[in-house]
Amino acid sequence: MNYEQIITAQRVFFNSNATKDNGFRKTQLRKLRSLLVANERRLYDAIYADFKKSEFETAETELLLIYHEIDLALKNMESWSRKKKVPTNLVNFPSRSYIIPEPLGVTLVIGAWNYPYQLSLAPAVAAIAAGNTVILKPSEIPANTAAVMASIINENFPANYFHVVEGGVETSTALLECKFDKIFFTGSTSVGKIVYEAAAKQLTPVTLELGGKSPAIVMADCNMEVTVQRLAWAKFLNAGQTCIAPDYVLIEASAEKRFLEVLGKYIERNYGSSITENYVQIINDKNMERLLKLLDVSKVVIGGSCNKESRYFAPTVMRNVSFDDAVMQEEIFGPILPVIAFTDLNEVIANVKERPKPLSCFVFSTNSKKIKQVLNELSFGGGAVNDALMHISNSALPFGGVGNSGMGNYHGEAGFKTFSHYKSILHKSSWLETGIKYPPYAGWKQRLIKWMMR
Repeated sequence: MNYEQIITAQRVFFNSNATKDNGFRKTQLRKLRSLLVANERRLYDAIYADFKKSEFETAETELLLIYHEIDLALKNMESWSRKKKVPTNLVNFPSRSYIIPEPLGVTLVIGAWNYPYQLSLAPAVAAIAAGNTVILKPSEIPANTAAVMASIINENFPANYFHVVEGGVETSTALLECKFDKIFFTGSTSVGKIVYEAAAKQLTPVTLELGGKSPAIVMADCNMEVTVQRLAWAKFLNAGQTCIAPDYVLIEASAEKRFLEVLGKYIERNYGSSITENYVQIINDKNMERLLKLLDVSKVVIGGSCNKESRYFAPTVMRNVSFDDAVMQEEIFGPILPVIAFTDLNEVIANVKERPKPLSCFVFSTNSKKIKQVLNELSFGGGAVNDALMHISNSALPFGGVGNSGMGNYHGEAGFKTFSHYKSILHKSSWLETGIKYPPYAGWKQRLIKWMMR
């Protein structure tokens, strides 16, 4: 059965209304969770084979987050899917009004390579919880993780409900030519534009989870030891291959020396002077070469070493960087941290505003006025105060971008809403009809309607 046949079969199955039953949805989510738990060893081995990601990091940043999303959906699905009463205005008396959440239908989820399990399966969980069928197209770049997901899902779920389609760019292109009721894409801004254009031809709603250069703004009044620990962990996790990682640091000039000293000690203590097998690889040679082109060795103050053959790249810090440098022209997506010193917060906020809206922003300070200024003046998808990256771990916070960094969001109830249509219903009684809206029209009728519509 090819994917066109699978899409057709999924539409037939969706139209049978089977997926609209909450009991059915819960059964599928429990089944998926059990399958992932039973196959954890295979999942760990596959991702290690692709880019040497450790079991600890895979559990911490991938599987546990997926389990959390499943558990949250199982706990709250009844309330999320319940008919919701809303007020009714006087002009519609006597009646009641309510909103019915309903699944969109056949959905396409296109995952990303940097967190291949989380960024493929978390949106799929949301789609299932909302009552949709799912075709999942994982990234082909980490081939082993794509294969293990296809094996686990395709061997245990019927293709007319939940199916993984493997393949490269040509497969994604062909899928995007088909009619879906929702497309969810995670990846680069450039590819996101292609997905959006293809979806527009079918008038298919799209959620785009993209990226961008996410700043970390560090004020001199911050707790420097804690700031460095949290910021450096967020930056170098997964070898910097994280869409919401701090892409660069804007540091108040009076604190720059102290920041670099503490950061250097942190990197030495946690990563050592040489890269070991415990550190995540850069995903492929293409990205390794791209990172090397962004590196200005004359500005490196920490790290800078790499092994092209094994694709290990040391945590690296660059100083005296300007917004015109090559490393500031694109999202780094690797373990290079540019540091830009500033003296005027207003000026640095203006510099960030001149650039595409980032997916995340992090501000480290104890000054509530400065924190408020950053949060109020900069537009970004989401972020944190005195932390970095960890906002993704709270499913009560909708996750998504704005502008070039994406559109739409998910996680928790936000994910359920992303894959749902909210159908508005006015349910009117037939025991009374005033007749004021019908001809013949009269001035007193108009005045009465205007009063009732207030």
